[in-house]
Formats: sequence, C-alpha cells, structure tokens
Amino acid sequence: MTDSKKAVALKYEAEKDAAPKVVAKGRGFIAQKIIELARQHGVPMKEDEALVEVLSKLDIYEEIPVELYKAVAEILVFVYQVKGRIKG
Repeated sequence: MTDSKKAVALKYEAEKDAAPKVVAKGRGFIAQKIIELARQHGVPMKEDEALVEVLSKLDIYEEIPVELYKAVAEILVFVYQVKGRIKG
C-alpha cells in the first residue's frame, strides 16, 4: 500500500505576482517533506483535499487558473488571519 497523502505549496506576493503560484508539490514522502518544512518555517497550512487534487495537476511556478481564485482566496484569508495580518 502506498501513501497517497498530497501536499501543494503556494506563493503569492501581492506587490509582485498577478496570481498565486504553485512552488512545491508532491505525494507520499515528498508531501511529508513539504509539510515538515512548512512547520519548521512557521508557514500556516490548511487541509483541503479537493483543492490539493486540482492544484497538484499544475506545473511548478504555474499561476493558478482564474477558476481557482475564489478557493485560493479563502486559503489566503485563513493564512493572513493566522499571521495576524487581518482580523477574523
């Protein structure tokens, strides 16, 4: 039995990027490494299996398609709340 856990990391800098980009993705061991590195560096994480499934089909450094803006915006709001940049 193989580990089917998946992880995708996004990067978005409002001043520089037109849209968030996929900067890492993987499953199994690679997914665990992405999660470990995120924890080590204090990167907020949110589980969304359906969104990860779609994002994992994108290439590294590919901007998310417009169809995913709303779903990813909800993740960004969560991240900004965790980091205290906006109030809940």
